[in-house]
Amino acid sequence: MPTFAGYFTFHILSFSVSPALGLLLLSIAVQLYYVAYYFRPFARRPPEPSDAPDAEPVSVLVCAHNELENLRRLLPLLLQQDYPAGFEIILIDDRSEDDTFLYMQQLTQYYPHVRLVTVTSTPDGLSPKKYALTLGIKTARHPRMLFTDADCIPATNQWIRYMQRGFSQPADMVLGYSAYAPEVGFLNKLIRFETFLTGAQYLSFAWRGSPYMGVGRNLAYTRQVFHSTKGFASHIRSLGGDDDLLVQDAVAQGARVAVVGEPGAHTLSEPAQTWRAWWRQKRRHLSAGRQYRLEDRMRIGIFIGANLLFYGTAIGLLFSPPDWVSLAIAVLTRTVLLTVVYAQLGRRLDDRLPVAWLPILDAVYFFYYLALGISLFLYRTLRWK
Repeated sequence: MPTFAGYFTFHILSFSVSPALGLLLLSIAVQLYYVAYYFRPFARRPPEPSDAPDAEPVSVLVCAHNELENLRRLLPLLLQQDYPAGFEIILIDDRSEDDTFLYMQQLTQYYPHVRLVTVTSTPDGLSPKKYALTLGIKTARHPRMLFTDADCIPATNQWIRYMQRGFSQPADMVLGYSAYAPEVGFLNKLIRFETFLTGAQYLSFAWRGSPYMGVGRNLAYTRQVFHSTKGFASHIRSLGGDDDLLVQDAVAQGARVAVVGEPGAHTLSEPAQTWRAWWRQKRRHLSAGRQYRLEDRMRIGIFIGANLLFYGTAIGLLFSPPDWVSLAIAVLTRTVLLTVVYAQLGRRLDDRLPVAWLPILDAVYFFYYLALGISLFLYRTLRWK
C-alpha cells in the first residue's frame, strides 16, 4: 500500500514536470518577488518626517483647457493651502473656448499671488499641453515647482507643505500619489484599482531606487531639473509624457527622486464616467511607455507579463486534466498573499477598495491591460483635447 510520503512525493514530482503547472508556478514566484521586495516593504515603511523645514517658496502650476467648472472647485482649495514660506499660483489657459480665461483673470485681480499665462495657439506638431506648461514654467518665479491638473483637488490644506518636504530628503524631484474619487459601479472600482496598482508600482520602485514615472496630477521638481532635460524637448511632439517621460529624462541626467506617500500629500481626481472615455485615457497614458528606458520596460513588463501568464495558464489548466489539488493550492496561495499585501498598500495610501473585490478587479484589470496593449499595437493614432 502506498504511504502518505510516497503519495506526496509523487504529486510533487508530477507538479514539477508538468510544463503548464511549471509556468504557473514560475509566474507566481515572480509576482511574489515583486510583492516581497517592492510592495510590502513600501506598505510597511515608516511615516515620512513631519518636522522638515518649510523654508522655500513654491510655484504651483495648473494648466487648463475648457476647465471652468473644475477650476471653480480646485482654486478655492489651492488658495486655502497652509504654507508659511509662501507660494504663487500660475494659471495657464491653454486655448480655452469657455469662460476659463475670464475666471482666471478675475482671480488675478483679487489675489496678487495668482498669475495668468494665456496660450492662444500651439505651433504645428507640438504637444499642446507641453507647450503650455513650458510657457508657464518660464513665468514661474520660484525654483521649486509643484504641478497638478485642473480636474484634481488637494486632499488637505497641507498638500503643498507635504510635497515640499520631499525635497529635504534631499531630492530634485518629488513623486506624489493621486487617487480617484469613489463612486458607485464596477467601472469606478476598476479605475481605482488600476490607479492604485500603478501607484504601487511607480512609488515602490522609486522608493527602492528605480524611479521611472510620476503623474502630472501630483508632481514637483526644480527649475534646474527642467533645464537639465531641456524641458520636454526629447518628446515635445508626443501627446503624452509631460510627467513620466520627464521623469525618465531627469533620472538619466542624475536627478534625485523622492517619494511622498502620506495621505495629506495626495490629490483626488474625478474618474472617467464611461468605458469609452477611460479606454481613450489609458491608451494615451500607455503610449508613452514605448519611450521608457529598457530596464524600466523590462521591470514593468516582467510584472505585467507574470500576471498575464498566471491567468493564461490557470485558465488553460481548467480545460486539461491537471492535478486539481496542486492547481487549487497554487492559485489560492497567490490570491491570498496578493490580496493581503494590496489591502496593506490600500491602508498605507488611504485608497481602500473592498477586500473581497480585489481578486476580481485584479483578474479583470490584466485582461483589460492585454486588450489595451493589442489596441495600441494595431492602432497608434491618438487624439488630444
